[in-house]
Amino acid sequence: MQSTKRIIVATLSGVVFGFVCFGLAASGSSELQWPVIVQIVTSRALIGFAIGISVLSMGHWSRHGLIMGLIFSLPLAFSGLMATDNPEFRKVSMFTWTVILGMIYGFLIELITSVLFKAKK
Repeated sequence: MQSTKRIIVATLSGVVFGFVCFGLAASGSSELQWPVIVQIVTSRALIGFAIGISVLSMGHWSRHGLIMGLIFSLPLAFSGLMATDNPEFRKVSMFTWTVILGMIYGFLIELITSVLFKAKK
């Protein structure tokens, strides 16, 4: 039951952070297209699911969240490089912030899962 609890808590946390990420992305001047919104939310939910099912031993829980956030943010970050040029936000900036925020979300998902809900691996 413990691993099921971990998967559910981590995935739901990822979905919540997906909507947080969408809110941050939507705060710009240009309107986001529906496929981009779905990609943002599912990307962050995937980080949560990956953290929930992972059995990798990386020492401390925080390192696990940061590394999983980094790895699973890369597809979204690389797709951001294909976006149209925007004078408000450069592509390299978008790539960098997507990865950094992915690492932060991974850390927070792992914090919520491992520390708050005590759903250890």
